[in-house]
Amino acid sequence: MTMEFLTEPFMQRALLAAVLVGITAPAVGIYLVQRRQALMGDGIGHVAMTGVGLGFLMSANPVWMATLVTVLGAVAMELIRMYGKTRGDIALALLFYGGMAGGVMLINLSPTGSNANLVSYLFGSLSTVSDEDITAISLLAAFAVLVTVGLRRQLFAISQDEEFARVTGLPVRTLNLLVAITAAVTVTVAMRVVGLLLVSALMVVPVAAAQQLTRSFRATFVLAVLIGTGVTLAGTITTYYQDVPPGATIVLLAIAVFIALTALAAPLARRRARAAETAPAAECAADGTARADDVRV
Repeated sequence: MTMEFLTEPFMQRALLAAVLVGITAPAVGIYLVQRRQALMGDGIGHVAMTGVGLGFLMSANPVWMATLVTVLGAVAMELIRMYGKTRGDIALALLFYGGMAGGVMLINLSPTGSNANLVSYLFGSLSTVSDEDITAISLLAAFAVLVTVGLRRQLFAISQDEEFARVTGLPVRTLNLLVAITAAVTVTVAMRVVGLLLVSALMVVPVAAAQQLTRSFRATFVLAVLIGTGVTLAGTITTYYQDVPPGATIVLLAIAVFIALTALAAPLARRRARAAETAPAAECAADGTARADDVRV
């Protein structure tokens, strides 16, 4: 296999987008997993279809239009979660399915829309990533990384225990809304490469894979980002040579990594258990303290 793909302008754009997606999706996904909102990205992806449709209908950049719509949708989702009570699940279902149906209708009504355009946004497409898309993706990815890394202590706190975080004086509602907005931004970052229907998998599977080997939040965060970047790059290159859908390829590679790390984790867990049994009590206590400090990152 040669490196000829690096000379193709569309592949240069696709690889850059893949790196940005591989970093941002797990970086946001780790907080969604901690909050037991693993499928939130899937719901936002449905809402994003309306933004894509509006972009085609108004002859605007679909990425920016999808960002606007998904941010509004994510805020609505978070408000429903906070105040929805017993009817919250119905309201969310209406939001998700209405977003998808509205997007499909708008794309078909727009003069520039087509089934090919729809499929590329649903499942990703390398050849359709433009220079304008790269600019939008880069700016949105920078925002997502700044939030997830710069506010990692606060976001980890509300993800673990909202009540405790509220008692300590953290603005829980504001931070919850920020997580939702960042998740919305991440969906629009990833949709050109992975596709709206598969973006949620890239936000969740690398995190789940990393958790098989790591025991601290910091280590899980770093490994999940490495896995996400690795599978998006590998999937993008595979798509170039094999002419397969990029989103499906990337997700299947992420699942393969999860299975491999799960198989590797079992003997490692047994080895750690034996080591803990034979280690002096003082060493075990010190080790536990060190890991707890690491978790509070």
